[in-house]
Amino acid sequence: QVGLVHLFLQHTSASLAINENADPDVRLDTEDWLNKIAPANQPEYRHTLEGSDDLPAHFKSIMLGVSLTIPLSNGVLGLGRWQGVYLCEHRDNLDKYGGQRQLVITVST
Repeated sequence: QVGLVHLFLQHTSASLAINENADPDVRLDTEDWLNKIAPANQPEYRHTLEGSDDLPAHFKSIMLGVSLTIPLSNGVLGLGRWQGVYLCEHRDNLDKYGGQRQLVITVST
């Protein structure tokens, strides 16, 4: 089958991304980079009701986005050889705040 797969994450402090999926250091380096751009524990942040990582998590979600559209070819996601889909969690204490993540997947053929 040929078509499109649309992924939509129903949350504001996590995101979706496509990136290299071969070397786990890419995920670690990406997390480090995002934490430098949107650090926690900043005194100028007003939105801290759920912790000092809440507003930075929203910033990261804005930067990366919550949806992806991927081609479907012969019933398989048309990702590149080294690509994988990341569900990026931006909260440090997901058990206390953030809750369960819901992903809506639609397929159009």
